[in-house]
Amino acid sequence: MFLSSEELVQLTGRKVKTKQIQALRSMAVPFFVNALGQPVVARVAVEGRAQVSSDHALRASWQPRVVAG
Repeated sequence: MFLSSEELVQLTGRKVKTKQIQALRSMAVPFFVNALGQPVVARVAVEGRAQVSSDHALRASWQPRVVAG
């Protein structure tokens, strides 16, 4: 679900958490900081999967008959 500490070091090239945060910001990787002050990155943020709910997909594909012609 989240990157491990080792994966975070590999991604950012930094071991110090403040430097990791700076690197993540410069790379525009979405993250949050936990209660320990460590950056936490969701695995989906770096794997490139789009998060689209099924409701959103249905709404995007549905058109009223008037518009569909």
